[in-house]
Amino acid sequence: MIDVALVRELVAEQFPQWANLAVRPVAVGGNDNRTFHLGDEMSVRLPSAEGYVPSVEKEQRWLPVLAPHLPVPIPAPLAQGRPSAGYPWPWSVNRWLDGETARRDNIADLSAFAVELGEFLLALQGVDTAGEPAAGRHSFWRGASLTHYDDETRKAIAALDGRIDGAAATAEWDAALAAEWDGRPVWFHGDFAHGNILVRDGRLAAVIDFGTCGVGDPACDTVIAWTFLDTAARAAFRAALGVDDATWQRGRGWALWKALIVLAADGTNAKMAREIALILG
Repeated sequence: MIDVALVRELVAEQFPQWANLAVRPVAVGGNDNRTFHLGDEMSVRLPSAEGYVPSVEKEQRWLPVLAPHLPVPIPAPLAQGRPSAGYPWPWSVNRWLDGETARRDNIADLSAFAVELGEFLLALQGVDTAGEPAAGRHSFWRGASLTHYDDETRKAIAALDGRIDGAAATAEWDAALAAEWDGRPVWFHGDFAHGNILVRDGRLAAVIDFGTCGVGDPACDTVIAWTFLDTAARAAFRAALGVDDATWQRGRGWALWKALIVLAADGTNAKMAREIALILG
């Protein structure tokens, strides 16, 4: 179990200089990783399953490279822990970033906020890549071709027969697959969702959780247009980002894939049902 007691033991054993600092869960602890406060200025982040382990060394290596080029702070790794105390994987100590998780009610102007999001992504895409880390399994295929999820998506559409417009969903998915990417590989975040975006005083304050980041097709980072933004903010986001039609279509595909598989697994998820209706509308 990943809990306060485990984190205290790991920190005391491997970083005794921080052993006297309080450890407590963060308000939104995450799923792929579990995050805890370490004192007032640091956080501890531990993968919750083996599939998320590659993110540790990736973030340790690349976040310091990205940070100087971005308009708002991102996590700053301070140390990397090793497996111990019954915990089998590496883990991270990062500098704590202040801010509230983005919500519609803590954003001063959603369209202006959408422009800030677009500007952040443009800055991220502008960082030199040197081709690594190329999209792949470590990014759960974000930044790679949507074909990796073709079979899963079609099975979800079939499973939702009678609950969604299957013909429209299939047509939307086929259009996303046809809008093939042939651009220059750029940095992408990979999970650019409101839960990984921090707000302070109504504006963008920081972006966290780069566990699925990499270099490849940035279309996956447009998903927030359908999962969080309203009509006006969606248009402002697209304009700020300067997204072409093919990239926008692939972004719709990424949003549709996620909403379909979640709704197929949990038929009561009204949020996913609304997102599917929005994408298909």
